[in-house]
Amino acid sequence: MKNIKNQYIFFVLAGVITAGIIISSTITHKSAPKNIATNQSTSNELNSKSSAATSNTFNKTTHSLSDPSSIWLVVNKARQLNPKIYIPNNLVVPNIPLRANITTTEKVVQKIMAGPLETMVTAAKSQGINLNLQSGYRSYNFQLSLYNGYVAQAGQAESDKQSARPGYSEHQTGLAADLGGISIPSCNVAQCFADTVEGKWIAANAYNYGFIIRYPADKIAVTGYEYEPWHIRFIGTDLAQELHAKNIETLEEFFGLPAAPNY
Repeated sequence: MKNIKNQYIFFVLAGVITAGIIISSTITHKSAPKNIATNQSTSNELNSKSSAATSNTFNKTTHSLSDPSSIWLVVNKARQLNPKIYIPNNLVVPNIPLRANITTTEKVVQKIMAGPLETMVTAAKSQGINLNLQSGYRSYNFQLSLYNGYVAQAGQAESDKQSARPGYSEHQTGLAADLGGISIPSCNVAQCFADTVEGKWIAANAYNYGFIIRYPADKIAVTGYEYEPWHIRFIGTDLAQELHAKNIETLEEFFGLPAAPNY
């Protein structure tokens, strides 16, 4: 009898254990899809956020391309300043080295550009690169006199490749500057400036301070001007870094504007 009772207890316990295993297995099996669904939902959410982040595009309407006071102003042979005799009202002398015989007019730039220009020149100086301002703002009348002088020497067709007509000059905006250096003075405001230590530094670093080389090599069909490695234009760090990241050299190409090889 005792053996029968023990056998009975054994079978009962075995049944309970077996039932527990079956129930546990069933619960685990039913719970698995929920966990998988949760993981998939989390993954989809992360992918969605990633896609949203990468789909963000640069806002090309932040600043005007036509307002002469805008840092994104595009002025070229097809886009005249309006008014033609525009004069910036916030011109200041930047605290940087100036060309020895620079005129009173040319030593100023727009205030919004002065700070970044000073920061850039200081950064270059800390790396042993000595930059100076060759020419900043030029008034309508100053540009008229300069342009007429070029025409008298080389004729209008040749002058139009190298000098802007009055009312079409970036210098008149106060947002452009011709920079020079001390390593090879004869290359200041000349294409060989690109091969100087100063020219190379500007080409590699200007975008970090909101500047671009406005008239790049081999872009005369777009900008209308021959290569000027000394001529920089302030457009702000956001736009300058965006152009650099996308490997786009001109404002015309970035904003989808018509090329301006001629007046």
